[in-house]
Amino acid sequence: MSRHRAQQLASEFLARADAQGWFEALYAEAGNDYAAVPWADLTPNPNLVDWIITQGLKGAGKTALVIGCGYGDDSEFLAELGFEVVAFDVSTTAIAQCNQRFPNSPVSYQVADLLNPPATWSQGFDFVLESYTLQVLPSALRALAISKISRLIASLGQLLVIARGREETDPPGQMPYPLTQKELDTFEKLGLSNQSFEDYLDNESPPVRRFRALYTVASTD
Repeated sequence: MSRHRAQQLASEFLARADAQGWFEALYAEAGNDYAAVPWADLTPNPNLVDWIITQGLKGAGKTALVIGCGYGDDSEFLAELGFEVVAFDVSTTAIAQCNQRFPNSPVSYQVADLLNPPATWSQGFDFVLESYTLQVLPSALRALAISKISRLIASLGQLLVIARGREETDPPGQMPYPLTQKELDTFEKLGLSNQSFEDYLDNESPPVRRFRALYTVASTD
């Protein structure tokens, strides 16, 4: 039911030419009923955790940015690894819930818009996590969002993207819309270097096709 309601809200707001307003509407409607938000598992994303374990990534002395942080579980996970974390969401209710759930957190939770991020964030983060945000944006906004994301990564920094995946010939489906590899290739056109690209079925029931891609930014020296 929660996914159907999210799809309904997304369609309603898109019809009003407000492609992002439904996020706040969904979180506000959910209140403390976290299960009403379809992606809210209240635990770090296993597709992130598995990757971190494999890479042995450590965060001490590094900054991280979490895009579309939702209820904050991925952000807290990165903070536990030692990163100095900034996490943002376009929904004021989501950010309020993060502060309520983690009152003593070292994470800086902020309300911000991916399509118009603070100028002070430009090239500001050693590690940027984009997990499941691009896939809930309509295709018309994804290129802009990808462009904005590419500017957030510091020199020698990393960007990890996790998203549903599909072939170019597959129908776009309903929100969340799976991405194509061609869409993710836009990061390379913007100057990032692709370090790995995984196309796999996750452990959900039924399994979901995922793309997990790592990009780096060359030194600006």
